[in-house]
Amino acid sequence: MAFQILAHADTLRRQVEPNHGPVDGNRHSELATLFEGATAGLVYVTAFPSRAVMGRYLGEIAWETEVWVADAPSHLIHFNGERFLGPDAEEGATT
Repeated sequence: MAFQILAHADTLRRQVEPNHGPVDGNRHSELATLFEGATAGLVYVTAFPSRAVMGRYLGEIAWETEVWVADAPSHLIHFNGERFLGPDAEEGATT
Protein backbone atom coordinates (compact mmCIF):
# COMPACT_ATOMS: atom_id res chain seq x y z
CA MET A 1 0.00 0.00 0.00
CA ALA A 2 1.24 3.49 -0.84
CA PHE A 3 -0.06 7.03 -0.49
CA GLN A 4 0.58 9.78 -2.99
CA ILE A 5 1.19 13.30 -1.77
CA LEU A 6 1.53 16.49 -3.79
CA ALA A 7 3.05 19.35 -1.85
CA HIS A 8 3.59 22.96 -2.67
CA ALA A 9 5.41 25.63 -0.68
CA ASP A 10 2.20 27.13 0.74
CA THR A 11 -0.11 24.16 1.12
CA LEU A 12 -0.14 20.41 1.18
CA ARG A 13 -2.56 18.54 -1.02
CA ARG A 14 -2.67 14.81 -0.65
CA GLN A 15 -4.32 11.90 -2.24
CA VAL A 16 -5.22 10.35 1.08
CA GLU A 17 -6.86 7.17 -0.07
CA PRO A 18 -4.41 4.29 -0.21
CA ASN A 19 -3.59 3.07 -3.67
CA HIS A 20 -1.53 0.21 -4.95
CA GLY A 21 1.50 1.96 -6.28
CA PRO A 22 3.74 5.00 -6.38
CA VAL A 23 3.64 8.25 -8.33
CA ASP A 24 4.54 6.70 -11.66
CA GLY A 25 5.07 8.45 -14.99
CA ASN A 26 1.36 8.53 -15.82
CA ARG A 27 0.30 9.85 -12.42
CA HIS A 28 3.10 12.44 -12.50
CA SER A 29 1.78 13.71 -15.87
CA GLU A 30 -1.83 13.76 -14.62
CA LEU A 31 -0.90 15.76 -11.52
CA ALA A 32 1.30 18.15 -13.51
CA THR A 33 -1.66 18.86 -15.82
CA LEU A 34 -4.06 19.24 -12.90
CA PHE A 35 -1.81 21.81 -11.19
CA GLU A 36 -0.35 23.50 -14.28
CA GLY A 37 -1.59 26.91 -13.07
CA ALA A 38 0.09 26.60 -9.67
CA THR A 39 2.49 29.40 -8.86
CA ALA A 40 4.52 27.43 -6.31
CA GLY A 41 6.83 24.61 -7.29
CA LEU A 42 5.33 21.15 -6.96
CA VAL A 43 6.85 18.22 -5.09
CA TYR A 44 5.53 14.73 -5.82
CA VAL A 45 5.86 12.32 -2.88
CA THR A 46 4.91 8.68 -2.53
CA ALA A 47 4.68 7.38 1.05
CA PHE A 48 5.30 3.73 1.90
CA PRO A 49 4.95 1.95 5.25
CA SER A 50 8.38 0.28 4.88
CA ARG A 51 11.39 -0.04 2.61
CA ALA A 52 10.38 -3.63 1.92
CA VAL A 53 7.09 -2.44 0.42
CA MET A 54 8.89 0.36 -1.48
CA GLY A 55 11.22 -2.23 -2.99
CA ARG A 56 8.35 -3.88 -4.81
CA TYR A 57 7.66 -0.63 -6.69
CA LEU A 58 11.16 0.72 -7.43
CA GLY A 59 10.81 0.16 -11.16
CA GLU A 60 7.58 2.18 -11.30
CA ILE A 61 8.56 5.30 -9.34
CA ALA A 62 8.76 8.34 -11.64
CA TRP A 63 11.93 10.38 -11.93
CA GLU A 64 11.82 13.80 -10.27
CA THR A 65 9.70 12.52 -7.38
CA GLU A 66 10.34 11.88 -3.70
CA VAL A 67 9.70 8.80 -1.56
CA TRP A 68 9.03 8.88 2.17
CA VAL A 69 9.13 5.65 4.17
CA ALA A 70 7.38 5.38 7.54
CA ASP A 71 10.08 3.18 9.05
CA ALA A 72 12.67 5.94 8.37
CA PRO A 73 10.57 9.09 8.86
CA SER A 74 13.41 11.62 9.04
CA HIS A 75 14.58 10.89 5.48
CA LEU A 76 13.37 11.41 1.91
CA ILE A 77 14.62 9.52 -1.11
CA HIS A 78 14.96 11.70 -4.20
CA PHE A 79 14.70 10.09 -7.62
CA ASN A 80 17.17 12.03 -9.80
CA GLY A 81 17.69 15.78 -9.99
CA GLU A 82 20.51 18.20 -10.67
CA ARG A 83 20.64 19.55 -7.13
CA PHE A 84 21.91 16.17 -5.91
CA LEU A 85 24.72 15.77 -8.45
CA GLY A 86 27.16 17.65 -6.26
CA PRO A 87 27.45 19.54 -3.02
CA ASP A 88 24.98 22.31 -2.34
CA ALA A 89 26.42 25.74 -3.10
CA GLU A 90 26.86 27.89 -0.04
CA GLU A 91 24.66 30.97 0.11
CA GLY A 92 26.26 33.78 -1.84
CA ALA A 93 28.83 31.48 -3.51
CA THR A 94 29.31 31.65 -7.24
CA THR A 95 29.64 28.59 -9.43
